[in-house]
Amino acid sequence: MNTIAIRTEGRTHFVDITEQVAGAAQELRIENGVITVFVPHTTAGVTVNENADPDVTADMELVLDRIVPWTGGYAHCEGNTAAHVKASMMGSSCQVIVENGRLALGTWQAIYFCEFDGPRSRNVWISAVPG
Repeated sequence: MNTIAIRTEGRTHFVDITEQVAGAAQELRIENGVITVFVPHTTAGVTVNENADPDVTADMELVLDRIVPWTGGYAHCEGNTAAHVKASMMGSSCQVIVENGRLALGTWQAIYFCEFDGPRSRNVWISAVPG
């Protein structure tokens, strides 16, 4: 298993971690198989989405804020319920196929760490299963 350290810069921050995940795949010496990207935090997640236009992640943030506003009369005493809900919506893990030592992502795809309760120092765990 490899760990990627991330420092987020705002309450909500989408960080393209594709290159770090690719590097982890090389360090794990996986030629063909599956990489699992896991976020061990309850107020952050991971997703695969477009990396060509930065407006995509800006729009994702906008829509998530509309669906789950930061304030809303929530019962959770820490005041970060929206972050927990958004993290659950994104998910805590994703898998990417590795073929010939490279991540098998589509032309416009990238792997994003999704911060919803930052800024913070975070970790992402990378594991590989040869196939």
